Amino acid sequence: MANLKDRRLRRSRKTRYKIVEIGAVRLCIHRTNLHIYAQLIDDNLHKTIACASTLEPEVKKEISSGSTVTAASFIGKRIAEKGKMCGISNIAFDRSGYKFHGRIKALAESARQNGLKF
Repeated sequence: MANLKDRRLRRSRKTRYKIVEIGAVRLCIHRTNLHIYAQLIDDNLHKTIACASTLEPEVKKEISSGSTVTAASFIGKRIAEKGKMCGISNIAFDRSGYKFHGRIKALAESARQNGLKF
């Protein structure tokens, strides 16, 4: 019997295979109990284009805790700004097998409101 992490990773693999097929830049999300991380990754070039997390010093000044919906919204806004600076607007959203609610949903909606299209 697979544990929760194995099931999440299996779901994330299916999503990533589909994103690689279409060849889009993906917004990859990872969350822990204390922090949330976002990366814009180009799988064709095998490079990370931009990243944002609640561990960055500039972000730590703005938010008190990295494990809140407010922090996730701030990271969504930050990754959208960094993506626009790199000339990226159309992406594929890779939620890494996490359910689309709470912090993941807040990050996605914030990124959409700040210029990323997915």
